Amino acid sequence: MASTSSTLTISSSSTPFDTKTPRHSAAPSPQCVTLPTLPPPPVQSQNRPGKTTAYCRKIARNVMAMATGEAPAEVATTELPEVLKTVQEAWDKVEDKYAVSSLAVAGVVAVWGSTGMISAIDRLPLIPGALELVGIGYTGWFAYKNLVYKPDREALIQKIKDTYKDIIGSS
Repeated sequence: MASTSSTLTISSSSTPFDTKTPRHSAAPSPQCVTLPTLPPPPVQSQNRPGKTTAYCRKIARNVMAMATGEAPAEVATTELPEVLKTVQEAWDKVEDKYAVSSLAVAGVVAVWGSTGMISAIDRLPLIPGALELVGIGYTGWFAYKNLVYKPDREALIQKIKDTYKDIIGSS
C-alpha cells in the first residue's frame, strides 16, 4: 500500500501592517458608502439668558411678596371671570361636597369606561357595519313616522315643547 501525505503551507506576505496609517483604496468600491457630515449645531441667541434671568427674578419677587403676606401686582389686579364666580358660588352652596365629588369622579370613570367599550366594539370586524345599518334604518323609520306628514310633525314639535317645559320649568 502506498502512503500519501499532505502538507499544509501557510504563506505570509512580506509587507507588514502599519496600524497607525489608514488603509485607503485608490477608487471607492461599490460596497463602500460615505455618509455626509452633519451641519454644525445652531448658535443659540444671546437674548435667551437675559429673558430667563428676568423671568426668574420676577418669580423670586412674587415668592418673596407671598411669603411676607403681600399680593403680587399681577395677582391683585386680575379678577375671576364670571363663569368661575358662578361655579364658586354654586360650590359654596353645596352641603354634601363629598357626595358631589364622588358623583363627579364616578361620572368621569363611567365616561372613560364607555369610551373604551365603544372603541373595543369598533375594532370587531362585523359589529360597526351592522350598528351603522341599524342606525340608518332607525333614522329612516323615525323620519317616516314623525316627519313626513304634517299632523305627525306638529305632534312631535308639541312633545318636544312639553319635554322642554318639564325640564326647565314653567315660566
